[in-house]
Amino acid sequence: MITNPLRDPRDRRLPRVPEPCALVVFGITGDLARKKLLPAVYDLANRGLLPTNFALLGFARRDWGDEDFAELARDAARKAARTPWREEVWERLAGSVRFVQGSFDDDNAFDELAATLGELEGTHGIGGNAAFYLSIPPAMFPIVLKQMQRTGMADSTPDRWRRVVVEKPFGTDLASSRELNELVDSVFTADDVFRIDHYLGKETVQNLMALRFANSLFEPVWNGHHVDSVQITMAEDVGIGGRAQFYEQTGAARDVLQNHLLQLLALTAMEEPVEFSAEEIRTEKLKVLRAVSLPEDLATSAVRGQYEQGWLAGQRATGYRQEEGVDPHSTTETYAAVRLGVETRRWAGVPFYLRTGKRLPRRVTEIALVFKRAPHLPFADTDTEELGNNQLVIRVQPDEGMTLKFGSKVPGSVMEVRDVAMDFLYGEQFTEASPEAYERLLLDVLLGDATLFPRNAEVEASWAVIDPLEEFWEGTTPQAYRAGEWGPRAADEMLAAEGRRWRRP
Repeated sequence: MITNPLRDPRDRRLPRVPEPCALVVFGITGDLARKKLLPAVYDLANRGLLPTNFALLGFARRDWGDEDFAELARDAARKAARTPWREEVWERLAGSVRFVQGSFDDDNAFDELAATLGELEGTHGIGGNAAFYLSIPPAMFPIVLKQMQRTGMADSTPDRWRRVVVEKPFGTDLASSRELNELVDSVFTADDVFRIDHYLGKETVQNLMALRFANSLFEPVWNGHHVDSVQITMAEDVGIGGRAQFYEQTGAARDVLQNHLLQLLALTAMEEPVEFSAEEIRTEKLKVLRAVSLPEDLATSAVRGQYEQGWLAGQRATGYRQEEGVDPHSTTETYAAVRLGVETRRWAGVPFYLRTGKRLPRRVTEIALVFKRAPHLPFADTDTEELGNNQLVIRVQPDEGMTLKFGSKVPGSVMEVRDVAMDFLYGEQFTEASPEAYERLLLDVLLGDATLFPRNAEVEASWAVIDPLEEFWEGTTPQAYRAGEWGPRAADEMLAAEGRRWRRP
C-alpha cells in the first residue's frame, strides 16, 4: 500500500497543525500575555498553524465583555506581532475570543469558565480539547489548580485532552519545587504538564542538536580530549525595570542560572539520543544535570555581584539599590558566575563557566566552546603572538548564528599567524525569519510535543545544583560592579587563577 505523502505525518513539507482546541490564559492582562502570548497566537494564525476550530479565552478580574477583551488582544497582537499585520486574519480570530471575569477564589467564575468551554464545543467545534496557560505568580497555582480540579476542567479523557502550561520559576528551591510538582501532577497527568522555559524555544538552541548530531565535523572534537573549557553567558544591558518585587525575592541565580543556563549546559553536554523524541532527549539532559558537580571551594569558584551606578551606551544608569521598589540595603545579586563540572567520561576535567548579569555592556546569550591549544606549534613564538585558542561560539540572541574562530596566516612575506573568524548568521542564510520562542512553544503545547519542555526531574536536578550555592551565599554581601562593566573583578580573577579569561562578546 502506498502512503499518500500529503497525509504522511513524517512529511516535513507540510506544517503541523493542532487538532481543534481552545487556549485558556489565566493572567491575560499581565505583561507576558500582552507582549508575548497574544502576539504569538496571532503569528501562528497568520502562518496558518492554528486549527480552523480554535478559541481563545482570557480569565482576569477586569470588568470586561468579550468585545473589550478582543480589543485589548488586537492592540497587543498588532503592537508586537512578528509577522505582517493582516486584518482579515485577526477578524477570523476575533470571532473565537471569549472573556470570563472573576478572581481565583470565585467558584462561580470557574463554573462559568467550564460552562464556556462546554458551549464552545458546540458553537466552535473545539472537541473538548483545551490548554490552560498559568501566566500568574506561582503562589496562585494551588488555588487555580484546585478550582480546575473541582470543575473537572483538568480531566483528560480518551475523547479529549486537557494540558497545563506552567511558567518559571518552578519553585524557589528544591523543597518548594517538589511541592509544586506534586501539586501540579496531582491535578494533571505528568504527560499533560508543560513546564515552559522560553529559551528552549529559540531557533539557535534547537539548532545546537542539529549542529552536533547531524555533522561529522563537530562531534569527534566535542569532548574533553579537545575542549579546554565551555563558557555559557547570558548578559543583559537592562536593569530590573518594574520587576523589583519579583527580583528582590529571586536574584540572578534563581532567575537565570537554575533554568536557562543549566538547560543550555545540558544540551551542550548531553550524549546523542537514540532518537529525536521528547522522551529520549529529556532522558539524556537529565543524565547531564545529575552529573553536574560544584567545586569544593565555592569561595573562589562562585561569584555574586550587584550593579552600582555607572554609564551604559552613553547614558547614566541607576544603581540597583536606587531602583524603584528595591530595599536600599538589598543584598540581592544581579550578577552570578560559577565554575561547574560535568562528571561524565566525555567531560571529566572540563570546567563549565556559567555567568549571567544585568547592566552589562551589551545584551547577548552565547555558548562558547574553547578548544585546547595545538600540542606543538612549529613556529617561532613571535609568529603566533596574536594566536589564541580556537573557539566555536553559538549565539542564541541577538544576531542568531555561529562563529568559528581559528588561526590563519597574515598575508605577507613573513610567517605571522593570528585569529580570524568565520560567521554564520540565520538572517543571511535563510529567507524565512525564525519564529519567536513563544510562538514555537505554544504550538508544541497544542500539538502535545514535549521535546522542548523540561520535566519535573530536570527541574529538581537543577535545584540540587543551585541550593548549595544559595546556602553558601546566604548572609553575604554581593560584590559591586559598575553598570556598563562585565561584572565584578572577582569573576575575572576566578578564571585568571586557572590561566583562562572570559570572552568579551
